[in-house]
Amino acid sequence: MNWQSGLVKTILEPKNLIISSEIAVVIADKYPKARHHYLVLPKEDIPSIFHLNKTHIPLLEELHLLGRNIIEVRGKEISDFQVGFHAEPSMQRLHLHVISKDFISHSLKTKKHWNSFNTDLFVTHDKLCHMLEKENSVQRLPKTLKDQLLATPLKCNQFLLRANSGDFR
Repeated sequence: MNWQSGLVKTILEPKNLIISSEIAVVIADKYPKARHHYLVLPKEDIPSIFHLNKTHIPLLEELHLLGRNIIEVRGKEISDFQVGFHAEPSMQRLHLHVISKDFISHSLKTKKHWNSFNTDLFVTHDKLCHMLEKENSVQRLPKTLKDQLLATPLKCNQFLLRANSGDFR
């Protein structure tokens, strides 16, 4: 098994499962990019967002529900999290990221890590469902747009967090 299929190996070990339903599981990200970083994966073998169509919307709703559940179990607020998918996933098996907006982590090492969560390289659950409803599929980003998004200048997330809360101390 190569590194890209590491998620499949992880979900096969019951000790890694935080929450489980009949159709999906929640695990902690092994290389979290924030204080709280969870992945919600279907048990069904769906390689990525590019294999979805509108018949998968109920599955995506279940993944989102489990994502909200892990936030609640941890005693946190949904408004402190981003919930979505990478537009250019690097790991096999569809997975929903549930990641706190603090982005405090030793694993957050590169501009690519930051931009994969803080540009259009991150597709929210709602946006993905809307795309499927409208187009019945998800298309890859053009390489020029992907490269442009990866090159986006870094922005201070602490300023953004304070601006959203109205706290400018």
